[in-house]
Amino acid sequence: MADAYFSLFTLIVLIPLALIAFLYFLVRPRPVKIPIKNRHVFITGGSSGIGLALAHHAAAQGSRVSILARSRNKLEEARNAVRLATGIDVSVFAADVRDYDAVKRAVDEAGPIDVLLLNHGVFVALELEKQELSEVKFTLDVNLMGSFNLIKAALPAMRTRKDPQQPVSIALVSSQAGQVGIYGYAAYSASKFGLRGLAEALQQEVIADNIHVSLIFPPDTDTPGFAEENKRKPELTKIIASSSGAMKPEEVAQKTFDGIKSGSFIIPCNLEGIALSLATAGLSPQRSFLMATVEVLAAGILRIAGLCFQWTWYTSIEKWHNQRKAGSPQRS
Repeated sequence: MADAYFSLFTLIVLIPLALIAFLYFLVRPRPVKIPIKNRHVFITGGSSGIGLALAHHAAAQGSRVSILARSRNKLEEARNAVRLATGIDVSVFAADVRDYDAVKRAVDEAGPIDVLLLNHGVFVALELEKQELSEVKFTLDVNLMGSFNLIKAALPAMRTRKDPQQPVSIALVSSQAGQVGIYGYAAYSASKFGLRGLAEALQQEVIADNIHVSLIFPPDTDTPGFAEENKRKPELTKIIASSSGAMKPEEVAQKTFDGIKSGSFIIPCNLEGIALSLATAGLSPQRSFLMATVEVLAAGILRIAGLCFQWTWYTSIEKWHNQRKAGSPQRS
């Protein structure tokens, strides 16, 4: 009987504790706290939607805020909105993220950046066969190459900052469509999946300079751009994406800065996002030994859950196509 109790104790207590202790020493990079008060936060796509919510949040937290977007008029409207809500005056820079020279001028004028928050992006949901290659290229150029341009422009000054002991951050806003491919999102998902490869490699390159990279994975977010996107979404995209509820930009902004301040590499924004992040952890860095423990223990279960989702999606696709075939006239 004593042997049975000891075996049970070992299984329930000792093995989990040994796993936690092992992961505590294993996880890299090590935990870090990144302050944003009295620091320069530079936000792209900052004139509306999530970007504007990020600017409001950063200003309210006592940051010096700069926002970049293409439209000077929208930037001025955003500046007025933030000033009215917080009493803080933000700096605005009009530039196209595809234009490296314009981006470099804006970054140099703004001054050394402590938190570079890359939120810019475009999105069109459409089957690849129906999408013009020029539209695919535009999506990749803005979402992916635009991020390269901003990082390339800002990184030298971030590396040579006055206080290298003070940690700084580069945060990229991806999407849950950057964790799992969705019907109609071929170009968009390709651009957002690309951000993950960029972020994982970049973190290795800049960790010695006390620069910490984060990836934010928001779900559908209730913004003017999202409402416009829905007008063109294929029916199947709407069916598959309907399982994920939309968040408010302010909620995404709160989750984003909570994650940045804790130095998290992956920042999910809701419960579904947490499950997706656990299921797609792969070889991504993990600072929290507790989250690493959850990832290890949940891996098998979440793979089953992922296969269930795939079964649901492919069943919906098959059903949709069968209905179309049944309703189409027979060819002679």
